[in-house]
Amino acid sequence: MNSQWQRRRQPDDVPTPVAVAVSDFCRRAKAASSPTEVREALALLSEEDDFRVRTLTDTEPEASPLGPFGVVDILRGTPPSVAAQRQACGYYEVVQELARVREEKTPAPAPVAPQVPSFAIPPPRPAPAEGAAAEAAGRDKAARPGAESVQDRIAPRKRASAPELESEEQGETESPRFLKRDLPKPRGRFTQVAAPKVSYQLLVRTEGKEILESALSQNEHRFALLRALAEQYNGAKGELSLVDLESVLRRHELMDALATKEREALLSAYTDQRGAAGRVAWALGLSPSELQRLIAMLGMQAEVEELRERFRRETLGARHLTQRLDMLGRDKYLVDLGIKKRFTETLRKELEGLVQDELSEAHDLPGLALAVARKHGAPQELVLRALERLGMAGKLREQLAANSHHSLP
Repeated sequence: MNSQWQRRRQPDDVPTPVAVAVSDFCRRAKAASSPTEVREALALLSEEDDFRVRTLTDTEPEASPLGPFGVVDILRGTPPSVAAQRQACGYYEVVQELARVREEKTPAPAPVAPQVPSFAIPPPRPAPAEGAAAEAAGRDKAARPGAESVQDRIAPRKRASAPELESEEQGETESPRFLKRDLPKPRGRFTQVAAPKVSYQLLVRTEGKEILESALSQNEHRFALLRALAEQYNGAKGELSLVDLESVLRRHELMDALATKEREALLSAYTDQRGAAGRVAWALGLSPSELQRLIAMLGMQAEVEELRERFRRETLGARHLTQRLDMLGRDKYLVDLGIKKRFTETLRKELEGLVQDELSEAHDLPGLALAVARKHGAPQELVLRALERLGMAGKLREQLAANSHHSLP
């Protein structure tokens, strides 16, 4: 698995059109992913596979959900139905973490020292006899008066010494520099000013309903709608406020449609982000306080808490050891759900029992992690990382050292 999921290039080297096509394909396959995750998945493929990626993304998904790592798995021969099952059970989250760990452990290539060309100056030709030289110089001067002789032209040039070169470079660098001065701001007809705002009373009129309907189709919630309309309209007491906007929406009987759209967007976001409120706020373009206000306005506290509790139970009740070890690295997600302490304590007790079964046969900590990983079908890197993060590594090293001393004759 490690050799199969290994980077073939850097994520930044992935062409943007290919990444956009995969992102759109995953959205249609009901597994929308961030641009970073898409580029990390495509980094597992080489440049020669980009045309195969475009061929797959130009068709409709045969199964769902399918994320970017599922797309890579399909291109490597996995059936779409199997890839969808792996996506649903969290298999590709483990693959993504393994790819990152493997990339961090790969040593950087040593810098290659530039090769300085070595060459020797050819020795000068021996000078001709005095009589022949004088005769040749006379003929050359007679033919071309004022020109240098052939011997002078073919003789090796004398190179300038280091002090002379430094003086020339200093002369070039000491040339006058022209700094850009602070220019005054444009005035008169060149001044750039924002367009004047219109009173929100225009939205109260009959023609304002079409404006609001058009704005509603482009914004998911009332806070985004308020930011869009506040650039063009003033409120009753200066800036357009949320109270002004809601009163206009109720006047045109559009408030129920907006509330329904907001409710669907919130439920969908909490489901996609697996109950993480911070990610939901980021996905919807809201601040944490605006998200809580919106939930309170819609009266969805019970529904949201039910969704979050569902994902808490799924996280705490993960069946496979690999999923639990991978979840240990997602600190922000566990803190968001409020189960970090309970999750780490449960996993620590579980690992203590698994380690004790293999402690007598192991000689060092990596060997112990390898034994536990092989027995329970988990990656060695994740087991070793969990022992370090849970603070079990130091005590286990002492026990292993004590066991090795007792085993010596």
